[in-house]
Amino acid sequence: MQTFLQVLINGTGKGAIFALLALGFVIIFKATEVVNFAHGSLALAGGYVVAVLKPMVGWWSAAAAGITAAAVLALVIERLLLARARNASDTSLAILTIGVDVLVLTEVVRRLGTEASPFLGDPYDVKPLTLGDVTVGRSEVVALAVSVVLITAFFAAFRFSPWGVAMRAQSENREAAALMGIRSSRVTASAWAVGGALAGIAVLFLATQDFSGGGLSQATHGVALAAFPAAIIGGLTSPGGAVLGGFVVGLTEAMTAQYVDLDFAKVAVYLVMLLVLVVRPSGLFGRVVQARV
Repeated sequence: MQTFLQVLINGTGKGAIFALLALGFVIIFKATEVVNFAHGSLALAGGYVVAVLKPMVGWWSAAAAGITAAAVLALVIERLLLARARNASDTSLAILTIGVDVLVLTEVVRRLGTEASPFLGDPYDVKPLTLGDVTVGRSEVVALAVSVVLITAFFAAFRFSPWGVAMRAQSENREAAALMGIRSSRVTASAWAVGGALAGIAVLFLATQDFSGGGLSQATHGVALAAFPAAIIGGLTSPGGAVLGGFVVGLTEAMTAQYVDLDFAKVAVYLVMLLVLVVRPSGLFGRVVQARV
């Protein structure tokens, strides 16, 4: 029972970070109807800034700079590339993000070099936390607490703020929103910036020993991409579904690694995604868009 509770807590903590990443996927998709395959590279680039600045300015300042860098990079990608290709199809823009992902990933990995990868979670990494008879990683507990705060703040803003109203209006009907005075370019740019910032926050936990067993490296990019199945499971049009999908992915990976096989855990996540797509192609909470011809 103690082992199960430990795995449950650790899986929930990891799921919270996947939820943040999946939420970034969904925010961008709702605003632009484009799947951002460069999301993993945004996280990796933000982590690289943290790794470079941490010895010079300390962890807190470096973390703030890394989150900002990921948000700015996302904004640059949207403004300089996607916004200039307005007549391109959503599929073409998604392919464009794949190209951006390859470029950013290659450059960051080149800069990291062959030296030992830095760990990014100094304040909380590799510090076990005892909860009764259960010992868990402090990173997972901190990740869960941070994610709950951020997700709550996001949904409050999404529901009540002018930005959230504009985002929801544009996702419902872009033309009608424009006629009501909502500037599509501003909403789209802010969505990319928020998605990038969430990726920058997530990498602070992904590149720790408790989460990945290694520091910042190319493998971090692969771990971040596990948020894509999370977004698909919950539904690309549903922020709430993205959060649920993140927890599903985290718990599936943790439970499978403990009770089945460590290598199979990565595959199990995609098997769950395929099962959900067979039963409900739009995801658990996704909306089926019907177009009148």
